[in-house]
Amino acid sequence: MTATAIAFDAPDLAAHLAQCTPEQLDTLDFGVIGFGADTQVTQYNAFESQAAGLSPQRVLGQPLFTNVAPCMNNFMVAQRFEDAHDERSVLDVTIDYVLTLRMRPVKVALRLLAAPDAATRYVLVQRQPR
Repeated sequence: MTATAIAFDAPDLAAHLAQCTPEQLDTLDFGVIGFGADTQVTQYNAFESQAAGLSPQRVLGQPLFTNVAPCMNNFMVAQRFEDAHDERSVLDVTIDYVLTLRMRPVKVALRLLAAPDAATRYVLVQRQPR
């Protein structure tokens, strides 16, 4: 599977994203935010950077839920990652959500991906209506 063939709702998406180079992530038509167990952002693709108005230099290395996207620091998003970690379970859920940081409210679909042994967790942002 090439990066351009990766769809927001593709099965086993976290494994495919983990294989992508930053350049391949930049070709995707949805936002990709990858972060570690400490919540520091390690991947931030061009689509998300442009849509959110935040440069990768400003986002990479910052804690996702406190510095980058505090509007996701709640039971619907951040808590799900903590619960999956505590339970050592796979997280793969898509939720309807409204982003509110630095912009007018924007309805999106968020796909939350995490696996117990994976180094990177993902928040994927689909801005087109589902």
